[in-house]
Amino acid sequence: MKKLLLAVLCSASLLFASMDLNSASKKELMSIKGIGVKKAEQIIEFRKNKSIQSADELKVIKGFGKKLIENIKLALAKKKS
Repeated sequence: MKKLLLAVLCSASLLFASMDLNSASKKELMSIKGIGVKKAEQIIEFRKNKSIQSADELKVIKGFGKKLIENIKLALAKKKS
């Protein structure tokens, strides 16, 4: 139940987050736990071809697992406040 609530809260917070995955700079992306230079560049490359509506879409990028996606969601939620 807690996981479901966390997922709902994280998903809802993405709608209002101040950091936008579609326009965040490499430096902003690297401020997220688990994202270094290479992963930030992968996100930037990914968004050249497709607008990112949800952090869950990044799962198709090699090396982006469930834990990293959750870190991104949490970071986006924190940027809001």
